[in-house]
Amino acid sequence: MNLLIAGVALWAAAHFFKRVMPGLRASMGNAGKGLVSVLTIASIIMMVFGYRAADSAHIYTPMAGMGHVNNLLMVLSLFMFGAGTSRGWVAAKVRHPMMWGMVIWAVAHLLVNGDSASIVLFGGLAVWALVQMALANRGDGPWERPEVGPVSKDAKNMVIALVLYALITGVHIWLGYSPYKEVFG
Repeated sequence: MNLLIAGVALWAAAHFFKRVMPGLRASMGNAGKGLVSVLTIASIIMMVFGYRAADSAHIYTPMAGMGHVNNLLMVLSLFMFGAGTSRGWVAAKVRHPMMWGMVIWAVAHLLVNGDSASIVLFGGLAVWALVQMALANRGDGPWERPEVGPVSKDAKNMVIALVLYALITGVHIWLGYSPYKEVFG
């Protein structure tokens, strides 16, 4: 569990760097971006191996039917991850769509996983995303809404989200974690 906790902490530290120490981050230029990238990759590796190796205790039993909610939330999460860059209607209505995508992703997984390792991983990343949004709001000042883009860009983003969802689902099934076990048993 220590490796998992360290991975979540490293992820948060790497991403808070710009918000907490903007002067230092700016003075580092591209080296700072490279450092954040290396730390992010290291944190993902630590989280994956830490999660898989964690001696996890059962904390709660997910309610029946939450697999269906999880699957819908995952599509929404993937859509939100892409909403900011797709520059459609949603990008002009939601501040920090990628961070909201992370929160939705984490909540979706907490609905179907009631063990301590899942709470550390998904709960930790949800808290990070919420704090990151608060820091950004404080540091960036009032939000200047982008112009509303065409809904066609959101439609394209939804198609991409569905394709990514299918790929992620395939990987989950390949690893032995079927998101459809409630449907197909």
